[in-house]
Amino acid sequence: MPKIYFIIVTYNAMKWAERCFTSLRQSSVPLHSIVIDNGSTDGTQEYIKTHFPEVDFIQSDSNLGFGKANNIGIEKAYKEGADFFYLMNQDAWLYEDSLEKLLEAFNAYPNKDEIGIISPMHIDGSEKKLDIFLDKYISYNCDKTRLISDLYFQTLKPFYELDFINAAHWLLPRNTIETVGGFNPFFFHYGEDNEYVNRVHFHKKKVLLAPKSKVVHDGKQSLQKVDYNKYADLRIETNIMNPNLPNAFQLEKKALLQSMIKNFILLNIKKSKKLFSKYQDISKKSDIFQDIINKVRKKDTTFLKT
Repeated sequence: MPKIYFIIVTYNAMKWAERCFTSLRQSSVPLHSIVIDNGSTDGTQEYIKTHFPEVDFIQSDSNLGFGKANNIGIEKAYKEGADFFYLMNQDAWLYEDSLEKLLEAFNAYPNKDEIGIISPMHIDGSEKKLDIFLDKYISYNCDKTRLISDLYFQTLKPFYELDFINAAHWLLPRNTIETVGGFNPFFFHYGEDNEYVNRVHFHKKKVLLAPKSKVVHDGKQSLQKVDYNKYADLRIETNIMNPNLPNAFQLEKKALLQSMIKNFILLNIKKSKKLFSKYQDISKKSDIFQDIINKVRKKDTTFLKT
């Protein structure tokens, strides 16, 4: 039986804690679980430690964000000999056979070394519809997978390759950790899974969806989920650090400069100033970006202390 470690980052998770951790306890496949708490103030820590003593609980002194906190759990699981690392959101839960069916899809795949990430089908909190983001990811890949047709005609294959699936439910084989590494600490919250998938593709690995396994992600069902007034918009930085894109830094700077000039000519002064500020910011960080790109191109446990 493989050693499977579930890694869950919590921050004020009381709304979902009972359902989330009870589902792990009821899984038909035995598993280990690690929680990294980012400084909850709603009693999450005490609740988990009291009601789910089997959880390996780690309390962070501060809010590290999603990626850095996950890295702590990945490091611990790696040192304990994990064969698989399952990253799951706090607002998510399993069904009894979710993990069993996911492993069946993994075992059915002919070339295991190609698998970077394998994910079950995400359904929303109502448990009556697919998570809206999974709808989006499937539609983006419809010409390649024809998954929508297979869903309609009930001729589903054991797995489908997609360009991207968000990190609410990711199963990572140990080889992925040893090749791609952990999350990029440059990102605090949002964008870290996009950056990670870029590296998965760079290392010639695949993102797979296993439709016979289903799980719940009780996230906000809106494609405008990210509030860039609250969280930094790092989409440009994600492109710059994408090892698949040659000369990305120069191209992004050029695009920013052109957009800044265009907005200035059109008297969109506020927008022009904002673009100039972004241009200055990324220019100052050129050495940081280059250092990260050099790191992520290597086959290694990048960003992890192993």
